[in-house]
Amino acid sequence: MKYRRLGASGLKVSEISLGSWLTYGGYVERENAVNAIKTAYDLGINFFDTANVYERGAAEELVGKALKAYPRESYVLATKAFWPMGDGPNDRGLSRKHVIEQANASLKRLDHDYIDIFYCHRYDLDTRLEETLRAIDDLVRQGKVLYVGVSEWQASQIAEGLGVADRYLLDRIVVNQPVYNMFDRYIEKEVMPLSERSGIGQVVFSPLAQGLLTGKYTSVSDIPQDSRAAKLEWMRKGITEEKIAKVQQLEKVAAELDLSVGNLALAWILRNANVASALVGASRPEQVTENAKASGVELSQDVLARIEEILK
Repeated sequence: MKYRRLGASGLKVSEISLGSWLTYGGYVERENAVNAIKTAYDLGINFFDTANVYERGAAEELVGKALKAYPRESYVLATKAFWPMGDGPNDRGLSRKHVIEQANASLKRLDHDYIDIFYCHRYDLDTRLEETLRAIDDLVRQGKVLYVGVSEWQASQIAEGLGVADRYLLDRIVVNQPVYNMFDRYIEKEVMPLSERSGIGQVVFSPLAQGLLTGKYTSVSDIPQDSRAAKLEWMRKGITEEKIAKVQQLEKVAAELDLSVGNLALAWILRNANVASALVGASRPEQVTENAKASGVELSQDVLARIEEILK
């Protein structure tokens, strides 16, 4: 496993990281989830991601308990806050009240003394950014949080956050967690250039486009019944015959390199130095083992050009 610095920070994270969205605490059996985390750790993955809203805290509880088997200094743990955690008017967003309460609740569910990375899970239009960043800065000063992150913020919002932090000498944003894969590249236009200039690293989610880039879908009319796409309509809508045809072309490129198409897709993401880690999900330990093989794979300029032509 290879490791990269997270933005301009001194923190080093594994090129492949393990997430728990749509998997742990609900969709995936507990034994498989725990074994996937163990397999990841044994393979050198040191970066584990969760969020308060994943299964309303159940994912945090599972991830936290599984990681307690290892020395705390040996792994990086991230969680988030923004989405509703209750029905009350203050049970959502990035107000000081919600941020502080949810950080403390996450620490309790995780059964940990501190969180390495605390993400603003989205941008809150109802709360002044100074209020949010001051609240997180207080958590940093208390030793409960080590690094500040954001997820799916626009470039203008990230720039605003950096300006507020610098103006009031608050802890700076060092990581952004956006969706990024061969079929969703919006961050290349503005988010990545700003991040490169500002010392912010990307930890990207859905790098395999919810399984589409693993090659397991051969037709929109033949979705495996045991797949998440069969159960989630929004996921099925992202699977089109055009994309499947492109994946089949990518499979030929991958075969020439003795790679799976999934590892080709992950290596393509890691071609960009601004990406610190590709965040994968896994319902079975063997999926973690397969995805970890992408770390350290370097694609030639000729291969990258062929991929670009297919993606057009």
